[in-house]
Amino acid sequence: MASPPLALRDITLGFGGRPLFRGVTAEVEAGARLCLVGRNGSGKSTLLKVMAGQVDADGGEVFVQPGVTVSYLPQEPELSGWPTLREAVAQGLPPTQRSETHRADILLEALSMDPDRAPVGLSGGEARRAALARALVGEPEILLLDEPTNHLDLPAITWLESHLAGFRGALVLISHDRAFLSRLTRATLWLDRGVVRRLDQGFSAFEAWRDETLETESEQDRKFDKLIAEETRWSRQGISARRKRNQGRLARLYDMRKERSERVSVQGAAKMAAEAGQTSGKLVMEAEGISIDLGGRPILKDFSARVQRGDRLGIVGPNGAGKSTLLKILTGELVPDSGKIRLGTNLNITYLDQSRTTLDPEKSVKETLCDMGGDMVDVRGTPRHVHGYMRDFLFEDRQAKSPVGSLSGGERNRLLLAKALARESNLMILDEPTNDLDMETLDLLQDVLADYEGTLLLVSHDRDFIDRVVTSTILMDGRGGATEYPGGYSDAVRQAQGVPWDQARGKSKAKPRAEENRTGAEARPKAKPAAKLSYKDQRLLDQLPGTMDRLRREIASLEGALSGPVQFTKDPEGFQSKATRLEEVRQALEEAEEKWLELEMLREELTGG
Repeated sequence: MASPPLALRDITLGFGGRPLFRGVTAEVEAGARLCLVGRNGSGKSTLLKVMAGQVDADGGEVFVQPGVTVSYLPQEPELSGWPTLREAVAQGLPPTQRSETHRADILLEALSMDPDRAPVGLSGGEARRAALARALVGEPEILLLDEPTNHLDLPAITWLESHLAGFRGALVLISHDRAFLSRLTRATLWLDRGVVRRLDQGFSAFEAWRDETLETESEQDRKFDKLIAEETRWSRQGISARRKRNQGRLARLYDMRKERSERVSVQGAAKMAAEAGQTSGKLVMEAEGISIDLGGRPILKDFSARVQRGDRLGIVGPNGAGKSTLLKILTGELVPDSGKIRLGTNLNITYLDQSRTTLDPEKSVKETLCDMGGDMVDVRGTPRHVHGYMRDFLFEDRQAKSPVGSLSGGERNRLLLAKALARESNLMILDEPTNDLDMETLDLLQDVLADYEGTLLLVSHDRDFIDRVVTSTILMDGRGGATEYPGGYSDAVRQAQGVPWDQARGKSKAKPRAEENRTGAEARPKAKPAAKLSYKDQRLLDQLPGTMDRLRREIASLEGALSGPVQFTKDPEGFQSKATRLEEVRQALEEAEEKWLELEMLREELTGG
């Protein structure tokens, strides 16, 4: 059997303390489609650097077949030192081919970048696109990509997906983008507590396998702990009488205790919660005929939308399409050239900024969370010690004094979430909240937002996250067009019959190169989507009966509390508070019943009964 083009054999690596890896063995076969997954901080990027020859392991061997070319995209690419992007990207060509700069031009233009532009002053997304072009231009046998979709907009992500689907070499991906990984991978390497395990299926099968593996491991640990308890009880009761005969059994007990003390525990999940606080008015915001130009370019043309309490609105479009501008108009921060904007009453807004400008890099984590000084954080009206609140978001106590500027991208994003979720709000605005978060934290954030009783405006390029969270999606085409569709991103694209930015640019709907090149088993026709409710609508339909029951119980309780003849005389303020709440709950029940009826009728229409 031929040896794989790249293999890791018994790799060990540590940076002081417990080793980051222990005896890692893995292979990258010719044509492999691998994703490398694991928690933030587990060492995924470091392991990819070991594969790429960027970091030397303490022990073990990295084998690369002679003549095999390996190309590596780091999380933070460096492109300085070259006069133009053309020359910077051409460095990805083999030395004998670097005069073929037309190959760099082709990729840069496909990624909507000017080959003659200087590499200085690039935004995060522009630097990522140029670095991708440099990694791809040489057509290597092995391509190692660390978070390739970070800072990319959806047009760039879909282009990259199509390009990589037709890539003929081996591919190893690190990404938090579930849709990206599910489409491109056929096997999974899971880095967990210093050990790599392999699943010979793509990412779409990973999470169920991971949960089953952890449950099996947990059961084994319970049995092991029980055995230790039994052996300890034996050692206390009978060792003196059988000292010589049972020294081997006692040594085994000590060995088990040592093994247990060295067991690496599974890292806990972050603990998040969000509360809406004071209820806003039923109408949160309404835009009528909004138009605005910036720099002579149309951002919005005759856009109208109505956002009501409890809506979860996603905003999607290319970089530069005006997503942030739309947010500013909807919240009244920016006045449009024409049209009207109306804001509802009792709005209490929490805003999470994509650029993280609200974080001072010179301040410590503790100073960032404790706005009023001291050691306590005001968490939705309840004082919490800063260390305890930090632990909810997976920070260690020692990081309290660390400057914000020293944190990783994922840690800074978790700090932003910790600060934002400490406040009560009934309107939450999240601008790219998923950047640099691991999948477990993304899952928890999705659950938090699903339970949030306020209104949500979300800007994101993460298609899976949008599909799981929002109730409607605005697609912006980058030419002033913006249309709202019910459902998540997938629902919106289906209703729009394609992504509007391609249509606005006059692109044909021809199959991408990857589809044209597939043959045999890979050329199976895609099944026609079943006629059914979207994931979000089905989830809402399932939850509404329980919600309506809860509201009916609360109405009955409030009516009982208000029915006594002396209630108003004894506590007029309490009586008025309950009466106001009763009216709100009755209105909420009416809206829930209307929504349930609407979804049930839609379900029957789609399924034929």
